[in-house]
Amino acid sequence: MPMLSVAQAQPNERAEFIKKTYIHLAGAVAAFGLLEYIFIQTGIAQVMAGLVSSSRFAWLAIIGAFAVLGWISRGLAAKADDENLQYLGLGLYVAGYALIFAPLIYIAAFFSDPSVLPTAGILTAFMFGGLTMIAFTTKRDFSFLGGFLRIGGLIALGLIICSALFGFTLGLLFSAVMVGFASCAILYDTSKVMHHFSTRHHVAASLELFASVALLFWYVLQLVMSRR
Repeated sequence: MPMLSVAQAQPNERAEFIKKTYIHLAGAVAAFGLLEYIFIQTGIAQVMAGLVSSSRFAWLAIIGAFAVLGWISRGLAAKADDENLQYLGLGLYVAGYALIFAPLIYIAAFFSDPSVLPTAGILTAFMFGGLTMIAFTTKRDFSFLGGFLRIGGLIALGLIICSALFGFTLGLLFSAVMVGFASCAILYDTSKVMHHFSTRHHVAASLELFASVALLFWYVLQLVMSRR
């Protein structure tokens, strides 16, 4: 018998799934913040920032390594019959994102206005909350955004790779567009979690949402930094 989606589940099961998913998402965000603090205190963030600034090819290597790690993590988190593997996938994903973010967080913490990080965090939280509310209250299936996100993601990745290879900056317009892209990703992933996940996939669901929140925070932070 096929497993029912969250939207098809009983109201009490759906409510329990939503509670577990967002508790895990909050835990993932907290773990991300703790890792960034550890990376800064131990000097890992400074080393990562120096590595990225020393060679544009180092950044490409980091992106490539994270792509592989992301593929492995999502595969582990999608295994509904083994909760330990789900948690391992989520943990690897959060740790990978923390490493990717470390240079940007280090620069924002030590070479920007002190209000930059909290401002970006608050803006990201408000945007995520608003988009989540839209997805829940409209009860629409935003899966139609999937094609746009796949094509847009490939274009964005191509531009990022080209900027690293040829040494040009993408600028504020690109960051603003990517904030819009990440907002669409949050709508898509929230809808996907509700309409295409079973109630046993709350860990994998939190990973999907964390990825979208992190993407939004990355480009909101860059926009805020550019204005300060």
